[in-house]
Amino acid sequence: MSADTDWAQVNAWRKDQRALLIARREAATCGARQASSTAITAAIEAGFPMLAGMVIGFCWPFKSEFDARFTIRSFRALAAIAALPKVVAKGSPLCFRKWWPGAAMTPGVWGIPSPTGTEIVVPDALLVPLNGFDEQGYRLGYGGGYFDATLAAMRPQPLAIGVGFELARLATIRPQAHDIAMDFIVTEAGLHAPIGGVLTRIDAAACESRARALCDARGLPRRQLHERSYSSPPCYAGEFEGGADDTGAQPGAEVQRADPRGKSV
Repeated sequence: MSADTDWAQVNAWRKDQRALLIARREAATCGARQASSTAITAAIEAGFPMLAGMVIGFCWPFKSEFDARFTIRSFRALAAIAALPKVVAKGSPLCFRKWWPGAAMTPGVWGIPSPTGTEIVVPDALLVPLNGFDEQGYRLGYGGGYFDATLAAMRPQPLAIGVGFELARLATIRPQAHDIAMDFIVTEAGLHAPIGGVLTRIDAAACESRARALCDARGLPRRQLHERSYSSPPCYAGEFEGGADDTGAQPGAEVQRADPRGKSV
């Protein structure tokens, strides 16, 4: 953990880095993002076969991010349950609702769609988008702290898999006490895990072994909770406005905004 404790300074630095990294990502060609996204999808499928049958939380692609819907489609074919997040309140953990192609969707924060009225579920694993990531496995998001709050609140903690492009790699994000490192980070360069505090490239077999060990230690998948709403914090039990169909776009295709039905436009 960094000794950098001036949060105002760190926050301003992160804001600048975030803007630079998003601009860099959006400046990449569609073909480059598509090739990278295809490689990321293949790496996830190779390294995390245990996600089949689990509840997987993912995010609708935003600002030219890695498009996790193609990975989700593969795991849904293997009996996984997909779930999308909904922002409940600033600084609060996210609420996750089941999603499937054609589920009703409503635009939320930043116009990102989330399911309307589907069952609230607790993810066993999260595919967490990266604006940036560092050599310790920490993630730079959009500054809301939602995923850190979510991981801190969930017991047992889901498998946290950061997904993004190599162009987002930083030496450090200047991590603070509230930051939670990812269990794994996947880019087009391959599978990585923070081992001994250092982000280390691993092969698919080592990734699967490490992921299964973490799941066993945490009691995942948590099937006894799949038909129930969140037990903690209380906001999880509420009703929130919030799928959309699988698109014909290729991996890496941009989805910048959505209409009230959740269709990409």
